[in-house]
Amino acid sequence: MKRAILFFGFVIVVLLGCGAFDSGPEIRNSRPTGENIICFGDSLTSGFGASPGMDYPSQLEGIIGKPVINAGVEGDTTTGALTRLDKDVLNRSPHIVLITLGGNDLMIGVSEKVFSTNLRTIIESIQETGAVVVVGGIEIPFWGEEFWEVYKQVCQETRAVLIDNILQGILEKPELMADLIHPNDAGYTIVAQRFYKAMKPYL
Repeated sequence: MKRAILFFGFVIVVLLGCGAFDSGPEIRNSRPTGENIICFGDSLTSGFGASPGMDYPSQLEGIIGKPVINAGVEGDTTTGALTRLDKDVLNRSPHIVLITLGGNDLMIGVSEKVFSTNLRTIIESIQETGAVVVVGGIEIPFWGEEFWEVYKQVCQETRAVLIDNILQGILEKPELMADLIHPNDAGYTIVAQRFYKAMKPYL
């Protein structure tokens, strides 16, 4: 019996040493440099549908007690985001960058390949500065499943943090929505809380 216990313990040590229980690749820049927390994205970032001061970056600022830069532009696509990436993110000493992009790409028919290439370029460019990237994925029921797979693949390969579906449980509830696409104040509160949970280990 004693030998069996010792043998079992030895096997556990070996498996751990070989990474058998590895939880996945380490997030890139898990000890980020830079100074600023930047929210970069489309109308979900700018706060369309929210009352003044109730967009998710403003609510996030209240949660963490630190300044948060809102670099959201209504209607932005990943292509548009690339054109302002230097000015709005890379040149602002990013520490943690939170991203909501992809919904407009999907709505105007941007190809999966273009979306994937753009998203990867945005993430990797930010990571080159030493910042950690958190992506708020968007999954719309019965529409855009291919885009959802892109979020997962790109974030896994770039080792960015991915929130599976930033609007999960919000889109389906009218009391949390300002319209069919955008949350209201209460909905943005949930978005802010989800981003906070994802970024907390890197603050």
